[in-house]
Amino acid sequence: MGQTCYEIVAGVVDPGETPLQAAQRELSEETGYGGGTWELFMTLSPNPTNHNNLVYTFLARDVEKLSEQHQEATEDINVHVFSREEVKGILDRGMIIQALMAAPLWKYFANDRTSC
Repeated sequence: MGQTCYEIVAGVVDPGETPLQAAQRELSEETGYGGGTWELFMTLSPNPTNHNNLVYTFLARDVEKLSEQHQEATEDINVHVFSREEVKGILDRGMIIQALMAAPLWKYFANDRTSC
């Protein structure tokens, strides 16, 4: 496609981890942010007719910068911190095209959550 799109933090649950532990680890590794309070926000299937994996999305509040990023050799991640209004604009302009990332963000705005 030749374009750069935004994504939210994502990763794989390692053996012995819970989805929450994996989400917290991935946030720390990819952004250097951590702490805060976490709640399961949404569970999705990419396509239940031919996939058996689930995608867990968590809502993390009051996270803060705790360290530098710890990227893997195959990762090239630039961290952008956006306001609520900026995220909505990015969604409206179709700049998050990965469906499993866009869906929980749209749910967040549909629920009109005004505090982060």
